[in-house]
Amino acid sequence: MSQSPTQQEVPVTEGANERQSLDVLDQLMKPEVQESLTVLVENLPKLAEMVTAMTKAYDFAQSVATDKVLISDTMSAMGEFAKPVVDKAKGVASAAIEANDRAQAEQTSVGLFAMLKMLKDPNVQQTLRFAQSFLSILNERQQQQR
Repeated sequence: MSQSPTQQEVPVTEGANERQSLDVLDQLMKPEVQESLTVLVENLPKLAEMVTAMTKAYDFAQSVATDKVLISDTMSAMGEFAKPVVDKAKGVASAAIEANDRAQAEQTSVGLFAMLKMLKDPNVQQTLRFAQSFLSILNERQQQQR
C-alpha cells in the first residue's frame, strides 16, 4: 500500500514537470518574449559591466558598514563636531530659563525712563539691529514672492 501512493505521486510530478516545460516553451515561442531575449543578449556586455560595478559598490559598502574602527572614528568625529554646538545650545537654554525665572520673580513694571536706559545697553542695541535686519530680509523675500 505504501508503494501505491509513491507510484501515483511520481507520475503527477512528471506530469507537472512536462506541463511546466510546455509552458516555458509556449512562452519562448511568443514574439515579444523572443524580442526581449534578443535585447537582453545584445546588452549582456553592458549588463555584466553594470553587475560588476554594483558588486564592487556592494562589497565596499559592506566593508565600510562592518568596519568597527571606521564606525568608532566616525562616531568620535561626530561627537567632537557636535560638542561645541550642544554646549552653546545648553548655555542659551540655561540663560533663557534663568531670564524667565528672574522675570517671573520681579513684579515691578518697566517705565519709560527704564526703557530709555535699556536702549543705551550695547546688547539691546545689537538685538534691535538684528531684529530690524531680520524683519527687513523677511519683507524683501515676501516682496520677491509676489
